[in-house]
Amino acid sequence: MKVKKYVAKTMPEAMNRIRKELGSDAVILNSKEITKGGFLGFFRKKEIEVVAALDPQPLPAKKSTHRTHVPSTNKTRQNEKPKDQDVLQEIQNLKKILQVQTKAENQKFAPVYQVAYNHLIDQEVNEEIAAELVQSLVNANENESENPDFDTIMHFLQSGIEARLDQIGDYGIRYKEKVMQFVGPTGVGKTTTIAKVAAKMMFEDQKKVAFITTDTYRIAAVEQLKTYARILNVPLEVAYTAEDYYHSIEKFSSFDVILVDTAGRNFRDRRYINELKSMMDMDKVYTHLVLSLTSKPKDMEDIFNQFQQLPVHSVIFTKQDETGQYGSILNIVLGKRIGITCITNGQDVPEDLMKATPENISKLLAGDHGEA
Repeated sequence: MKVKKYVAKTMPEAMNRIRKELGSDAVILNSKEITKGGFLGFFRKKEIEVVAALDPQPLPAKKSTHRTHVPSTNKTRQNEKPKDQDVLQEIQNLKKILQVQTKAENQKFAPVYQVAYNHLIDQEVNEEIAAELVQSLVNANENESENPDFDTIMHFLQSGIEARLDQIGDYGIRYKEKVMQFVGPTGVGKTTTIAKVAAKMMFEDQKKVAFITTDTYRIAAVEQLKTYARILNVPLEVAYTAEDYYHSIEKFSSFDVILVDTAGRNFRDRRYINELKSMMDMDKVYTHLVLSLTSKPKDMEDIFNQFQQLPVHSVIFTKQDETGQYGSILNIVLGKRIGITCITNGQDVPEDLMKATPENISKLLAGDHGEA
């Protein structure tokens, strides 16, 4: 698509120039009134600035106005878009590039790459990680005669994100230790997440699962896990002391996996981490840190740093359905060099559990880029 800016005294004059240079099939992307010249704010002249575009390969004209009725079907592919929607999306992408061009003094990259960088920043990706990803795209295309279009850049970006995540290579549920504890601050959804993970272990991996809860600070938390245990037909023990905990471990020695629900407390309180350490032998426990994607990126990093004293072996991201920013996934996984167990995206057990693959994560971050 060819895009050009015109400045004229009047709109008819601008339209005549556009028709003469781009032809009658050109479309107007944007128009606004500007002022030029003058001295100390006086005698300034008003003119019209128009941005027009021409698609060298426009959609073919319809041969007939007659419409053939096509029965609706549920088998229509979700990724299939009407052609006019594709054109609208391309125009929206061009507008993004034009907006970047008007702010050239703050650009790190050429306009089409800058739009990709801005997209990552809007997703709350760390500036350094975002710059590295986009610079890799620039380097990969430096020998090309012209820059790729926006859609191509975003597809390259998805591939770049996947490649970086593949370097970590530790995704999904790992059965490295029989005892798995779930830790994290209040309100991240640890108990519901445990139920989802247990259901997957039982129904997909055919594992024999047992529950232990050390969250005796909140009666509601114990009752919630008891409800899940009853529904899943999983035995549950409540551990008030370290002695109770080790007795429960011994009791469930014949089980494949023991999932431990810990108390959700203020992560800034160091006593909480010390209590966890004193309760169990950390060398024989696989620790999942549960983080909410609705948290601020800085808070999420602080949470990770605090719990890393345990240490943390994998992370679980919750509440994916409650936010539109997923940059913290990259910030934690790439910044801390740690894998992901899973991502949850709702309250339903066991349905709302997403596989944490590089492909799924890249789609969250760069897949739906057409929205205005």
